Amino acid sequence: MKRIIFFLILMMSISVFTFCSDKTKKENTEIKNVKRIDRTNNWITLFDGKTADGWRGFNSEELPKNWIVENGTLKSLGKGGDIGGDIVFADEQFENFELKLEWKIETGGNSGIFYHVQEGDQYSAPYQNAPEYQIIDQRGFPEKLEPWQSIAADYGMHNTDKNQLIVKTAGEWNTTRIIFTKERVEHWLNGKKVLEFEPWSKEWIKKKESGKWKDFPEYGIFKKGLIGLQDHGSLIWFRNIKIRKL
Repeated sequence: MKRIIFFLILMMSISVFTFCSDKTKKENTEIKNVKRIDRTNNWITLFDGKTADGWRGFNSEELPKNWIVENGTLKSLGKGGDIGGDIVFADEQFENFELKLEWKIETGGNSGIFYHVQEGDQYSAPYQNAPEYQIIDQRGFPEKLEPWQSIAADYGMHNTDKNQLIVKTAGEWNTTRIIFTKERVEHWLNGKKVLEFEPWSKEWIKKKESGKWKDFPEYGIFKKGLIGLQDHGSLIWFRNIKIRKL
């Protein structure tokens, strides 16, 4: 009888310990998330200027060596290019959102911001399924740019309104906003709205099926996913990366 009582007490102790341990882990996770959230307007900080916490390589468990934190920025050293090097914020997926950030790029540079990114062995890079806000040195790029390649474009899909573009010299800071809902998508550059479109509309489908993405059947179809930053072989700096759910 004493053995049975001892066994029951032992099992109860293990259960209590497990419950407390799980609760502590949950509380620690919640505390970590709370630190990212500005409770006044629900903005979530994706980069705090000090660490690359939450960021890792696309289809990877680690941050690629071509990305570093430097002087309050998340910086690409421009060594990824076609061999890979794009990164994603992996702590959470986002559906409808407003994303804000600042960036600057080297002379002749090229990069981008992805959203609704999906990972998997069937994808070698985010662009195969995720829409991209184009980042490029509009003035100093060494080749002629098509409208769908221009700064702030919905790359390969929707062109910017040239009359609204405020283009800065390479090395100067730019501000970007991306607003995504199922009714509309907006791209902003340096305080100006430069394009707007309706996702998954008949026009959107027509553009996809007849343009650059006609051979990528999963491009843009996902309603939710990760935020990503592109290393296209150029030096680029990002800071003040924030997002809020809509």
